[in-house]
Amino acid sequence: MRLSKNFSLKELIKSETATRKNINNNPNEDNIENLQRLCDHVLQPVRDHFAKVVSISSGFRSPELCVEIGSSVSSQHASGQAADFEIYGLSNKTLADWIHDNLDFDQLILEYHKKDEPNSGWVHCSYKNGDDNRKEYLIAFRDANGKTAYQKEYSDAAGGPTPEEVNESLI
Repeated sequence: MRLSKNFSLKELIKSETATRKNINNNPNEDNIENLQRLCDHVLQPVRDHFAKVVSISSGFRSPELCVEIGSSVSSQHASGQAADFEIYGLSNKTLADWIHDNLDFDQLILEYHKKDEPNSGWVHCSYKNGDDNRKEYLIAFRDANGKTAYQKEYSDAAGGPTPEEVNESLI
């Protein structure tokens, strides 16, 4: 099933863990509608702008899959509203900044990116239905204890620091 010009349902539900553990990772109709919105408003515009393959590492996750991988069953992945992705050969910071500056989204997280390694980490982006989007931009990193921590990159709603201000002090 095609969700948009360049994205299929199959690639947004694929999971090696689900296959290996025989976990049903099939979305319901509401999840599929959410995935289609995510493709229409985030993934396809990214693909069209950069004219390169967008590699999805994680899209929809069933509740059972979420539990198996240590994710929350309330994750936006579990509703089909989020995907983790990157474009090989393009800095993930450049990708996240372009999404921030050009697209509507709910939450955008530049995950585990290292300034000296442009292709490190990945981009997590979610999309809700229109006016419900928070337009929240975060950076995920490991703190001194090795735990995941988040730094606010920029948030239109909260009026946080500009991306330039954060870039000066980031990683």
